[in-house]
Amino acid sequence: MGRNTRFSAVFCWCISFLFFATPRSALGFQFGGDRYSISGRVYDQEAQKILTRAEVTLRENGVMRSHVVTNESGRFDFDEVGRGSYEIMVSAQGYLPYSITVSPGEGDGRGLTIYLKRVPSRETPAGSAVSAHELSMPQKARELMYAGKQQVFFSKNLQAGLKNLQDAIALAPDYYEAYYQMGMTYLEMGKRADALQSFRKSVEVSNNRYGEPIIGIGTMLIDQGDSAAAEKLVRSGLDFSPNFWLGHYELARACLAQNHLDDAKNAAEKARSLMPNAAIVYRLLANIHFSEKNYPALMNDLDAYLKIDSDSPAAVHAKEMRTDVLQRIQNEKLITENSEAK
Repeated sequence: MGRNTRFSAVFCWCISFLFFATPRSALGFQFGGDRYSISGRVYDQEAQKILTRAEVTLRENGVMRSHVVTNESGRFDFDEVGRGSYEIMVSAQGYLPYSITVSPGEGDGRGLTIYLKRVPSRETPAGSAVSAHELSMPQKARELMYAGKQQVFFSKNLQAGLKNLQDAIALAPDYYEAYYQMGMTYLEMGKRADALQSFRKSVEVSNNRYGEPIIGIGTMLIDQGDSAAAEKLVRSGLDFSPNFWLGHYELARACLAQNHLDDAKNAAEKARSLMPNAAIVYRLLANIHFSEKNYPALMNDLDAYLKIDSDSPAAVHAKEMRTDVLQRIQNEKLITENSEAK
């Protein structure tokens, strides 16, 4: 097989879709020696109340190691952590992001109390009303929603997660966030008709003001090959949820499918800025830079990807591709130097 053919064949690893957060198994890591834990609670600084479903990310040397959401007590836990320095990053819709560095081997990192400041009203991003809507749902329904997401995202028990979401909706029929999560669960189960129905119900119940299910429908159109219609839908969804990184990722996919490389690159870079440790973003950027024949940028994409995912089958292909890209860069450099010498 010629180098160019092999180069293109190896590149097939870049095409993929995302329905859920990266599974815990993909984020896990092992340490030698002593084991520690990092834990704490997250509060609204102004109201002095706990914050549920705040996103808490554990990073080491700039690389995401694990990601959880706070439970109904506002608590988060990272277990089996080794000695070293870690960054804890906390975010919640309608609040300013927060970060702190801890060193569990030196006695800190347990029982943290983190207060998030609300975004000033004039800077509150579109879609912040979603959090207020969720907080207005009955507590039992929110507990079921949280349990369903945990089952789906981390335990990968789709059927149990679906049951939790259905029970949440039974208690709160206007819980449009739960309809959206149910649609994502159906997608993961391969039940596309049910997924579409759930997305549409979420849009309907939200009175067309919740962006995620609109983007979910757009994703389905991309998968069906209707990228132009998908782009319009995803853009309209992002009007309501401008900080939804997966929306920008899907917009980049739709633009790339139409060979709108500048738009695709801008959207992918936005997705990267919002979720810098999502491996699939770098895979998509690799597709874009490959189409542009921008091999130095492609090398950067591959290196960033391999920092996040170094052991999966896709990572094996990424390493093979990196070797080919490096060879191509070296060949082009040699040709340029020879031409200049003449």
